[in-house]
Amino acid sequence: MSTPQAPHEAHPNQFALLGQRRFAPFFWAQFLGAGNDNLFKFAFTVMVTYGAANASSLAPALVVQLIAALFILPFLLFSATSGQLADKFDKATLIRFVKSLEIAIMAIALYGFTAKNVPVLLGCTFLLGVHSTLFGPVKYAYLPQHLNERELTGGNGMVEMGTFVAILLGNVVGGLLIAIPEMGPSYVAWSCLALAVLGRVSAQFVPSAAPTDATLTINWNPVTETWRNLKLAHENIVVFRSLLGISWMWFFGAVFLTQFPSFAKDVLGGNEQVASLLLVVFSIGIAIGSLLCETLSRRHVEIGLVPFGAFGMSVFSIDLFFASRGIVHPETALTLGQFLALGANWRVMADLALLALFAGLYSVPMYALIQMRAQPSHRSRIIAANNILNALFMIASAAMAALLLKAGVTVPQLFLITGLLNLLVAGYIFLLVPEYLLRFIAWVATRFVYRFKVRGDEHIPTEGAAILVCNHVSFVDAILLMAASPRPIVFIMDHRIFATPVLGTLFRPAKAIPIAPQKEDAQAYEQAFLRAKQVLDGGDLLAIFPEGGITRDGTLGEFKGGVMKLLEANPVPVVPLALQNLWGSFFSRIDGNAMSKPFRRGFFSPVGLVAGEPVPPEQVTPAGLRERVSVLLAS
Repeated sequence: MSTPQAPHEAHPNQFALLGQRRFAPFFWAQFLGAGNDNLFKFAFTVMVTYGAANASSLAPALVVQLIAALFILPFLLFSATSGQLADKFDKATLIRFVKSLEIAIMAIALYGFTAKNVPVLLGCTFLLGVHSTLFGPVKYAYLPQHLNERELTGGNGMVEMGTFVAILLGNVVGGLLIAIPEMGPSYVAWSCLALAVLGRVSAQFVPSAAPTDATLTINWNPVTETWRNLKLAHENIVVFRSLLGISWMWFFGAVFLTQFPSFAKDVLGGNEQVASLLLVVFSIGIAIGSLLCETLSRRHVEIGLVPFGAFGMSVFSIDLFFASRGIVHPETALTLGQFLALGANWRVMADLALLALFAGLYSVPMYALIQMRAQPSHRSRIIAANNILNALFMIASAAMAALLLKAGVTVPQLFLITGLLNLLVAGYIFLLVPEYLLRFIAWVATRFVYRFKVRGDEHIPTEGAAILVCNHVSFVDAILLMAASPRPIVFIMDHRIFATPVLGTLFRPAKAIPIAPQKEDAQAYEQAFLRAKQVLDGGDLLAIFPEGGITRDGTLGEFKGGVMKLLEANPVPVVPLALQNLWGSFFSRIDGNAMSKPFRRGFFSPVGLVAGEPVPPEQVTPAGLRERVSVLLAS
């Protein structure tokens, strides 16, 4: 059972969540944890690299590789188990346990740093990986239990922003502290312990998030459980492909993050401060992109942003290659000031910032989609499966980069190859899941073709079956309804629309249901209602235009009885909708045929959609629905 969610009017924007107990303690607990992980790892890496620790017989370069490997190994070993724990137990209890574990790990690290004992610190690195593995499924499964659909994108944006800012601050603070002569390791150790304690204090105030499957029997075999989790995810193909999409984003990002030091030194000719600057620029870009998602999605889970983000990631990673070609490598390493004084370097930083910004636009809606669409009873296990895929994709990313660099590919060429690969992979995913492209078209149409304003969209159900009925004004009505709904809609549409080249191509992959008049094609008529019943049986949204066709004079026509036939088999709520100000647009039939006079009303023409309160099935009549839609049209 989920914790009751606050109404969508509870806060004006995502930042207001930081003032609410259901989000703020959780946010600061995960923020402090991410910062602590990176403070520890970066300080440890620097200490080994500069010979300030006793690595016994291990070469410093090998220890650095071990740090990365030992941190990621628990994600492969224990993610399946952590997902089960997050579904079986209260997530607030698990968060407090994980943060207590962090204190114990940092107490051991206190000895490791002060004694400069590499084996002990390597053990702590592995334990921190365990800590992060346990926290991962809880982190993303907690949000949909405390945030409603309109808050989910903003909440994920805040978490994503917080994670990357924490990573940045952890690296910066770790580097500064470890560089302090003699006392550096001690300062790092006590700082890590202090952050762990602060994280535990924050966790104490996290509200309860009830288990979603308290009767679950834990399967301790990570191999069989991982396979089972992937099968669970595959039951919803959109969710499964979204898992792959997120993992691809980590593959893409890992290429850039791991190459910043060599890119700064060998291509840009900068010193260590320049490498740090690249990380700062990248992190700020991700943070801004993550925060922009709520504004650009109008506080819905808007997966139409995903193709937009993927395209931007490729454009700016490809341009980064061309920007790098104009850089003349200096004879001596550039200081930060010298680097910033050269105009050509600003294009490089702009490319990095923008590709990171678009990566934020790409990833946040996918996380929110998984949280909203995954079945609550095994949501944590699906997120755990995603963590395993992320780890595997990052390992594959490192292997690809190593092979290409060994073959003589330069770092800028590696960025170019990654950008081109991103176009291919993203295109493949969007072809497999047409919903992404359809939502992207709807997103573009409602922001760049029309100025689209939605009122009453809280009446469109975020779960459960319902029938949406709407006036039919133009050939893009379905696209506008799609943009207003937080969930996919299956449309019953005039079969003649499927005969038009563009619209038919769009709506066939969306599984729209063509319908013909009973007198014209009785078999197609009955087949349409059979498919509609399957949609409602599955708990999904079904939309129908009860006038039976697009208006030819701009007036609201008589509502036919199709909705009553639907309700006979599935007595579900009916939501009346009204599209306003579309008559006279390019896609309407004013003055004859639609789409015959380009730019009839130009761009950014104001149109609207108003949703009314759901009508119980026993109160529905065609005349009554028509009256409700008429009232909404005049509102």
